Amino acid sequence: MLRVVDGAVKKAYNGKRAIHWKEIFAGEKAFAKYGNYLPKETPAQIAEFRISIKGPLTTPVGGGFRSLNVTLRQVLDLYSCIRPVSYICGVPSPMKWPEKLDIVIFRENTEDVYSGVEFEAGSREAQRLIELLESMGKHVLPGSSIGIKPISRERTERLVRMAIQYALEHKRKSVTLVHKGNIMKYTEGYFKKWGYEVAVGEFRSLVVTEEELWQGASSEGKIIVKDRIADAMFQQLLLRPDEYDVIATTNLNGDYLSDAAAAQVGGLGMAPGANVREDVALFEATHGTAPKYAGMDKVNPGSLILSAVMMLEYMGWNEAATMIRQALEKTIVQKKVTYDLARQLGDVKPLKTSEFASALIENL
Repeated sequence: MLRVVDGAVKKAYNGKRAIHWKEIFAGEKAFAKYGNYLPKETPAQIAEFRISIKGPLTTPVGGGFRSLNVTLRQVLDLYSCIRPVSYICGVPSPMKWPEKLDIVIFRENTEDVYSGVEFEAGSREAQRLIELLESMGKHVLPGSSIGIKPISRERTERLVRMAIQYALEHKRKSVTLVHKGNIMKYTEGYFKKWGYEVAVGEFRSLVVTEEELWQGASSEGKIIVKDRIADAMFQQLLLRPDEYDVIATTNLNGDYLSDAAAAQVGGLGMAPGANVREDVALFEATHGTAPKYAGMDKVNPGSLILSAVMMLEYMGWNEAATMIRQALEKTIVQKKVTYDLARQLGDVKPLKTSEFASALIENL
């Protein structure tokens, strides 16, 4: 990824611009160097320098450890997980028309069941909560583990606001609020309610709701705001993918939806992502680690390279970003790919990670 980005920046700007990389540590490399999986200096540096990019991090196995990725998002309040999903020509896909899917998912990063408010079965805290719920007329089986699902107005509003602003800036056609409000009426249902209130209250002249369209309003020059129930949305992305554009959703829904959508266009190996707040952006590969392949010069760097494309666009270096994406597509069309894509394409000799990067740089 570093080689590809540096090559594109040099070529796009004739050496007049460059990125000066600063390495900071997290995960196993941090533990080996400092005896700590997430040194306190790491989130401090991410906040200070504002733009960063990372590969997958292995979460240590053992009680009490949460995902390092989730921890970074929450410690830094990177409340919006942004995942664009679109087809790159030449990538093998299970779909007949994968090119019809072109969406950007805004997933709330800090609330929902990922908030970390849960209590182990048999613990004193879980028992106290069960007793409290019983006193309120809500029956929970004794000995249950308990998890809390907070959804707040403030954090819903800021996510939906960012999604609508993105849609306006990038001339997208619609924003869809995805929720399970038919069942969870006061959490997911209020995500929908507060989302519409932001849309209509803050962007009135720029948006139209789907319900207003049904009543005869015009959508000309406006973003359409609509909502879908989460389980139905999975079907919609398979059957009618071209009807959706920007999606704003809760944490767990966004986790499932982004991976399922990525599968339609070739899988997580080609899926970029970013965790963003107003003044800090942390770009990342969306897939996990592959320890058995570590150090073997084998795995697909596509997700991280496409995340770097997002980073360059965030910086306003669109020329270099476009150059990388076009070169990546050209390289894949030439069937110069790593093992994961080669085995799907059939009768293709896989390239090493470093060889794939070299082929991409040649195509810049």
